[in-house]
Amino acid sequence: MASSFRAPRVIQRLTASASRPSPRTRILARNSRAFASSSPSPCICIRCQLRLARTGTTSHTQHRTFSTSPTFKSITTDEVTPKIPNPPDTTTHYTIFPRTLPEGPPPASPFDIDLPTLRREFLSLQNTLHPDKYPPGPLKQEAETLSARINDAYRTLSDPLLRAQYILREFHEIDVLAEDGAGQHPLDPELLMEVMDVQEAIEEVGEGEEAVKAIEGMKRENEERVRGCVGKMAEAFDTGDVQRAVGECVRLKFWVNVGEGLREWEPGMGGIRLIH
Repeated sequence: MASSFRAPRVIQRLTASASRPSPRTRILARNSRAFASSSPSPCICIRCQLRLARTGTTSHTQHRTFSTSPTFKSITTDEVTPKIPNPPDTTTHYTIFPRTLPEGPPPASPFDIDLPTLRREFLSLQNTLHPDKYPPGPLKQEAETLSARINDAYRTLSDPLLRAQYILREFHEIDVLAEDGAGQHPLDPELLMEVMDVQEAIEEVGEGEEAVKAIEGMKRENEERVRGCVGKMAEAFDTGDVQRAVGECVRLKFWVNVGEGLREWEPGMGGIRLIH
């Protein structure tokens, strides 16, 4: 009878002993908890964690550690994409050439431009921005775009008529080349009569050496008209008289067309065709 009551108690003690952790396991668990509560950072290698669990100490400084949430520096386009050094300000034709035209368009600065100085600055820019100086790719494409922009600005500012048309269009919103320009800016009747007289004189020059001499004389006369017109137009721009500048710009366009017609004239050609 006694042995029958002893058997359940023996089985209960054996079961409790099997489920109880061993002394080594309890030491490892205690050391791990102690380290977890005292360590300022979870950044420790596996080998050190095992050593600490066994002995309670670690020589963690002997190993490299890695953050569980590394921070990566973002690389922007500016850091990896090369840029053209000191590109010009392409806001307007005038801002492209700050050394020659620091004050901008008239009336802040004179309408007349020192063309040799403008050309030197233009060549300096082209020497820096010429597309051949850059390898194929985005940088070369940017150089091509800037080079074309600079060429257009230089060509426009170098020519008094193109310069005047640009100033009126960009800074005064007046387009003398628009399709309805004739209605908005009616031509001076005196100018029309003068141009018609020149056309008739060209048609009557005839042939031979005398005709060639007559055309050369007309060329010189027309060059005088162009210079006079440019001078009056420059005075109008410099004084801020925009309406007068518009009239002189239209007049200059006619005389420039006459000059082109005279340069293209050949014996037997007859008259010249003017583009209004």
